[in-house]
Amino acid sequence: MKKLTLGTRGSALALAQAQLTLQALGRVYPETEVSVRKFTTSGDRKLDISLIKQTPAGAKGLFTKELEESLLKGEIDVAVHSCKDMPGGMPEGLVLAAVLERADTADILVTKTGDGLPQGAHVATSSVRRARQLQWQRPDFIIEEIRGNVATRLRKLRESATLQGTVLAKAGLDRLGYRIVDGRLETDEGMFYAQFAGMLPAIGQGAIALQCRVADAPFFAALNHGPTWLAIRAERELMRLLNGDCSLPVGVITESSETGMRMRAILFGAEAEPPREADVTAGTPEALAQAIFKALGSAEMGS
Repeated sequence: MKKLTLGTRGSALALAQAQLTLQALGRVYPETEVSVRKFTTSGDRKLDISLIKQTPAGAKGLFTKELEESLLKGEIDVAVHSCKDMPGGMPEGLVLAAVLERADTADILVTKTGDGLPQGAHVATSSVRRARQLQWQRPDFIIEEIRGNVATRLRKLRESATLQGTVLAKAGLDRLGYRIVDGRLETDEGMFYAQFAGMLPAIGQGAIALQCRVADAPFFAALNHGPTWLAIRAERELMRLLNGDCSLPVGVITESSETGMRMRAILFGAEAEPPREADVTAGTPEALAQAIFKALGSAEMGS
């Protein structure tokens, strides 16, 4: 392509991810002229929608639908997504063509004080996966839903009389230029304390996904990061097997080595039930997903 149009959401984090994509395109296709088109998605507009209270539709397409429609109309040539926001399926004619090298997949617990969270602490998140893992670790926690970009969430944490912590993705913090030094997070919204949350990340967390029309897939595949691609294939296949979307209460971490691939997963069911956990290895992404799906299905509750 001599010219192409890249589509992205307009948030600071989305634009940082778009910039990383522009850099990747520049390295592989230095002669290609790239323009950027910004979108406001349903998820950006409808901040009253709960992402924790599960509905039959879940959060499917909230942050991707408008970009996908523009791809199908030929208005843009590639859509840049946070991979963890992508539903398990996508419209006919579109494909996930590539993923950039994965960033740190950890979740970070951000708090107002450095003394740990007290009994009955109020912790904010918009992720059902994070909410369930937090309450599995600490049943005394009171979960409050919070929406908005990173700066907004930090401001809400600082201004709230009840909130004492929130959970943010380290990849997002890193891409926005935030740095954690000696357990402290210095921001324009004030100084906070930060530590690893000790939970399994979302499917696709830390990866930037490039979606395009099927015919254009070979062009964008040149940007693909192989090890990340294998992990994402396994995780998204697990999502498909679970018939889920980005609101599915499942956490996974996928690792590759010379001997094969390993995935650890935690899956939550009904509110009162303990989660299912599994840890498996396999030689290919699809075999790994099948093995973890089978293990989660047969695992003893609370194992």
